[in-house]
Formats: sequence, C-alpha cells, structure tokens
Amino acid sequence: MAQPKCSLVPILFLSAGLCLLAACKPTVDAQADSGVSKPIEESEFCASLKPGKYILPAKPGWWNWCMAPIYDEAGKLHVFVSAIPNDGKWQENSIIQHFTADSVEGPFELVDVPFSSKDTTYHNPQVTKVGDTYVMVYLMNDPAKLPKRVQAVGLATAKSLNGPWTPSPHNPVLKPTDIPSHFRATHASNPTFLVDREGKYRLYYKAISDKIPDFRTICLATADAIEGPYTDHPANPLISYEDIQRDIEDPYAFFYKDTYYMILEDRMDVKGALEGKIGPDSQVESGGLRPGLIYTSKDGIHWGVPEIGYQTNTHYFGGELTRSERPNILWKDGKPEYLFLASHGKNREAGFFLKIGDWP
Repeated sequence: MAQPKCSLVPILFLSAGLCLLAACKPTVDAQADSGVSKPIEESEFCASLKPGKYILPAKPGWWNWCMAPIYDEAGKLHVFVSAIPNDGKWQENSIIQHFTADSVEGPFELVDVPFSSKDTTYHNPQVTKVGDTYVMVYLMNDPAKLPKRVQAVGLATAKSLNGPWTPSPHNPVLKPTDIPSHFRATHASNPTFLVDREGKYRLYYKAISDKIPDFRTICLATADAIEGPYTDHPANPLISYEDIQRDIEDPYAFFYKDTYYMILEDRMDVKGALEGKIGPDSQVESGGLRPGLIYTSKDGIHWGVPEIGYQTNTHYFGGELTRSERPNILWKDGKPEYLFLASHGKNREAGFFLKIGDWP
C-alpha cells in the first residue's frame, strides 16, 4: 500500500499543523486514482542478480521447501529448511532441518533437526544474528485444530547455530485473534525479523482477516526484547491490496544503509494490477509464477510503490516455469551476498540461489 495521500484545501496561510487534520485516504497507488498507469520498473537490486544453481535435494520420501541461510563465526554456511514427507502435508507434518556446507556450492550435510513435533508444525524459518545471539522465527501450526486456520508465529534463540534452541516464553509470539474483522482474525504467519534504526525488534508477517473473500496483507509487530512480547503496530496492515482484490506474501525485510527493504512474492500479479493491465475481477493463478517485488522505506512503515525484486526461475535457468517464493538473503560481513529462493517444481531441490552483485 502506498503512503497515504492527503487531499488539502489550498487556503492562504494554512498552517502546517492543519495539514494533519486534512482527510487522508490510503491508496494502493497514485496511478490507480489518476487512471494513468506506469510500468513497474526493474530495481537495481534485481539488475544485480546473477544465476547460481539449484541446491539441497530432499532425501527419498521427502520434499524440501525454502531455505534460511547464515554463516557462523568461522565462515561455515548453515541452511535451515522446511522438510515435508511426501505422504503428508506441510500444514500437519512440516519440520525444520539443519544443513551445513563450506560454501553455497555444497556439498551439504544434514546435521540435525532442531524443530520437529507431532503436536506442532514448524515451517518457513528465518535466522538472524543479534550480538552474540542467533534468532530464528518460523511459522507454527497446531495440526489437531485443522482445518481451522491456526497458523501462528514462533521465535527461538540460541548461542550457537548448532543449538540448543530456546523457544520464547511468549510463543506463539503472534497468533490469530478472536476479534471480528481484525487484520489477523484467522492467520499470522511467514515472519521476518530485523533490528530497527532505534535498536528495537521488528517482526513483519503475513496476516489474513476473516473477510470473504480474504486476501493476504503484510503487518508489523514490535518489541523491546528479542523474546517479546510483540505488539502490533497501529497502522496495520502496512501493505494491502485488498481493495483491488490482489495480494502478496512471503516477506523478507531488512535494514541496510539506513533504509528499510522488503522483498515479497507477487502472489496475485499486483504488478499487473498497478500497471492497469488487469482489473479486480480478472482471474489469475496464485503463487510465485511471476517476478517478485521489492519495496523501500525510510521508516519501515510507509512502503510506497514497488519495483521488480527478482525474476522468475526461467529467466535465470530456462526450462519449465515453477513457483519461486520465500526470498531470503545470505549476508557476509554486513553485506548481502546471495538471494535464496524456494522453487516448487518437479525437481527435488529446496530451491536455488542468485549472486547479488554490486548493490546498491
């Protein structure tokens, strides 16, 4: 959702304070209001990306999905992935596996399974280091309560990437609420964690309300301590395309060079809608079958109009178009080195990586 626009009456000597009283209408994009459509441009981030390769094939009887990469203090690569048995469902049977390698090229070794339980599903991890502490956030699900939507956000910390991991005493730190029409009345998931400009902790996450039809939105919760408790931001949802019947998901947010960034999967062709190529009633196939989006912000609250954040798998590797989702960055010495993307196709790999060039 673009920054709110104010419709102000031009009165001579109108004070700056009165501007705050003017009627502000949140809009998706100035283009939508004016009827003038402009193309969503490729970002400098996207232009810097170079093909890597597909990695992390699943063992027989399983499939891997999404990758959370991070280096340890010695420079060894650790990758945490979601793993699901072929005869199960991710909502009920997903676990988090831990692989290591000397480089992104592999070979990778499965070293442990830090999160696995018959009572809880663990999915979509992301790992960050804060000081001497590693922070993992992930999707939690209670299989016993299905088919009701019970997706929530969990958080755990460790002093080593080899564990042990200590779940937050506030887990799930974010969960569906019983408040009718609330932006997360049925759903809170797919978290991404960062430390903000003020040194506080932010969890951006996907939320779904109880509206029919329902659309995914991006929300924010903040805390003074890593473990929480986390409090929703009053401006939620921060990014929403519900009014044009479109949505996005899989946020990866980061704070870099005094700017907030968020890379997202364009699940329902938001790009096409903003460009005026498709209308609200147009039928689109959902999922990461199109380029992803990247947003920038000075405060991490107002995100404006996106640019293209990454291209499809066929752009980089040719072959069959598959879902490219769950963006995640591997950082080295404080700089983004590789973009990892889950790829849901016929292959058994968890996904692929792209080399981030000279950016920004």
